[in-house]
Amino acid sequence: MPAKNSRKIPKSKRAAKAPTRSASGRIRELPLFDSRSFLASAGAGRTVTTFLAHRLVFRQGDPSAGVFFINRRKVQITVVSDQGRQGVVAILGAGEFFGEGCLAGQPLHLSSATTMEQSQIVKVDLNTMIRTLAEQPNLSQFFISHLLARNIHIEADLVDQLFNSSEKRLARVLLMLANFGKEGTLEEVLPKVNQDVLAAKVGTTRSRINFFMNKFRKLGFIEYNGGLKVHSALMNVIVHD
Repeated sequence: MPAKNSRKIPKSKRAAKAPTRSASGRIRELPLFDSRSFLASAGAGRTVTTFLAHRLVFRQGDPSAGVFFINRRKVQITVVSDQGRQGVVAILGAGEFFGEGCLAGQPLHLSSATTMEQSQIVKVDLNTMIRTLAEQPNLSQFFISHLLARNIHIEADLVDQLFNSSEKRLARVLLMLANFGKEGTLEEVLPKVNQDVLAAKVGTTRSRINFFMNKFRKLGFIEYNGGLKVHSALMNVIVHD
């Protein structure tokens, strides 16, 4: 008996779903887990908080019992030495995690996290994060991608610190703050950039930062017009020998 004709649905038009069984044993399909929605909303084991600019999310030495995700704006991660010197470890933007050391058994935060401008941050409790990573491959893959990207970024920072001048390091920090290379667009960095923060991130003095910022402005690489704007021509500082 000839088989009945059936029209195939193109893969692009099929809904992304995962099979599961009903109580009767019949297979049905449910939407795949949406990692972005999970990390952007409040729910069991997770809270969404809007912080004003320059507010502490957690302090170095505080108990570490959750993973944080940035929905909007920027957060700086800093450490303070026993001698009281402060260093900026990272400047993170929307779509990035921080405070994930608790997943490796870290009982206390080894750094402090502070908002650079008004920011929306989601905290996922430790047990909720562990369970969801184990149960939801989508979130696990998303989180692993973040860890790999962070590792690559840390290596690039180390190379930059070892081999490049403070002028080149500042240019790289400004381009990163402007999201250079992400989706091909530059954005306004911040309404106001604290030069002390830039100095701590670059690893030089505030006076040197001020000198180079003025130099970049005169060369047309940056401009102050309702906020600091960075032009792609600033790349010339990095590639120039």
